[in-house]
Amino acid sequence: MPTAKGPFEVKTTPLDGDTDVDGVIMGRLALDKIYEGDLQGVGVGQMQTTGGPSGAGVYVALERVTGTLAGRKGSFVLVHRGVMTKTSRDLSIAIAPDSGTGGLAGISGTFSIEIVDGKHGYSLDYKLG
Repeated sequence: MPTAKGPFEVKTTPLDGDTDVDGVIMGRLALDKIYEGDLQGVGVGQMQTTGGPSGAGVYVALERVTGTLAGRKGSFVLVHRGVMTKTSRDLSIAIAPDSGTGGLAGISGTFSIEIVDGKHGYSLDYKLG
């Protein structure tokens, strides 16, 4: 299975509707990303988050990535699920089935994020249809 790697930049913008009930906050963010490296393109989506007073948190997100991968142009959707505590991080990101378009139709795979010194990087293990 091929692997695409590179850096990316992310901008999050709070959306209306945040709630705080007894210190448990629920909110929504708009996502705007720029991917470089083996995947050249942009990602747009929305994230829903919740977090409690202990610093633990959860997020889910859908993100449409549009760009070029392995010389093919198209788009696909990433499905994010993250659960964080003070001592652990469980992050799962996968390409949504049947979400590929154009030259990326039929794509499948998993995506991982690494943050080092505040800089974001990705690794995408994928199979082209």
